[in-house]
Amino acid sequence: MLLLSACFFMACSNDNPETLMDNPPIEGVVTYKQNVKPIMDNNCIRCHGATPTNGAPMSLATYAQVKNAIESRGLIDRISLNNGNSLLMPQGGPRLPQATIDIVVQWKNDGFVEE
Repeated sequence: MLLLSACFFMACSNDNPETLMDNPPIEGVVTYKQNVKPIMDNNCIRCHGATPTNGAPMSLATYAQVKNAIESRGLIDRISLNNGNSLLMPQGGPRLPQATIDIVVQWKNDGFVEE
């Protein structure tokens, strides 16, 4: 019984990026504070914090920094590359889920609303 329980719980563990939960589409206007900042905090700040580490060239800790990275540094292109591309961000992958990328794109299209 113990072995069966252990097998059950081990089978529930899955780090396969293909099966990870995606962010649901946002209805209405996407804002930095509510929608984009959590994406940056969960996926980018590790290297692109207030003091960049691991060779990151800039911080993505503030609204202005993320907006600038989209407008001037190709952030959307970098997060949209395919797995295996050495320029893909987050560095080393896996690629963010498409719905997550779509939120960042929608934020740009909605006019970079902060609040």
